[in-house]
Amino acid sequence: MNQKENLELQSMDEFLPILAIETSSRICSVSLYISDNLYSEFSVNQKNIHSEKLFELINKTLESLEYSFDQIKAIAVSIGPGSFTGLRIGVSAAKGLAFGRKIPIIPVPTFEALALQISNYLSKSTEFTICNSVNRDELYKSDFISDGENNYKIKNDLELISREDFIIEDNSKLVFGDYKNKSSLVSIPSSMFIAKWAYLFGKDLLTFDYDYLEPNYIKKFVARIKQ
Repeated sequence: MNQKENLELQSMDEFLPILAIETSSRICSVSLYISDNLYSEFSVNQKNIHSEKLFELINKTLESLEYSFDQIKAIAVSIGPGSFTGLRIGVSAAKGLAFGRKIPIIPVPTFEALALQISNYLSKSTEFTICNSVNRDELYKSDFISDGENNYKIKNDLELISREDFIIEDNSKLVFGDYKNKSSLVSIPSSMFIAKWAYLFGKDLLTFDYDYLEPNYIKKFVARIKQ
């Protein structure tokens, strides 16, 4: 596929501070983003804890910078791909909070926020792949190129592939995500970078149409009944 152009930087100062919610992985994370030099982030790394801890983290995050929810101008939420249950909890919380305050939501593509996060650690023009497990047989995958601090390029769009089809052609290729680097923090989306992506690139995605906002599941959720 052809390499895409740089994402266009857009001013979002009028929508600061941004409250960001990241629930696509086992980590439940919340940030309050005012600037690169002024932000707060709280996270809990525990499976199936999102519904119990999310609002507690929101309150802690606001209190840490002595902000009230009435001062929030926008909510950024990670929309996937990722955990079906986690994404649903995060998006539902964002909708409820935004509706109550009549403020916009910025839906943030999880892999692109992670690509922004990773690019801050890589030299310019470094190619890398983000690959997360869906189940025992399938993976979510997307290819990127770092473009210096606070930017990246999409080389290949997000796709759902079988594990058998995922072949690293070049052993030197960098692969991030829970498929390969389960212990690497840079492979886990940060709510701070959810907020930062929203600030840098999210102006055209601002929405008040809460009812139409849905997670990007890619693969339809199938409930499994224990025998």
